[in-house]
Amino acid sequence: MNAKLTLSLEKEIIEQAKEFSRKQHKSLSKLVENYLRQITRSTPQSESITPLVAELSGLIKPDRAKRRKDEYADYLAEKYR
Repeated sequence: MNAKLTLSLEKEIIEQAKEFSRKQHKSLSKLVENYLRQITRSTPQSESITPLVAELSGLIKPDRAKRRKDEYADYLAEKYR
């Protein structure tokens, strides 16, 4: 259930936040909601992940990720030989 919240902020901060929300293609309300949700989670910040990381999680299989890491290490070893 949605409810309204009134905030008092400096005008400059509001304008910057509106511009940021436009660039993110998200409403300012949604950005504030996501921020408040993130800081009020019961898990410590050091263990939490960002929404982008959560969205991308699982796209690459662990064995494929290890293979890519090994390939990159081989590339760097060859490059700096």
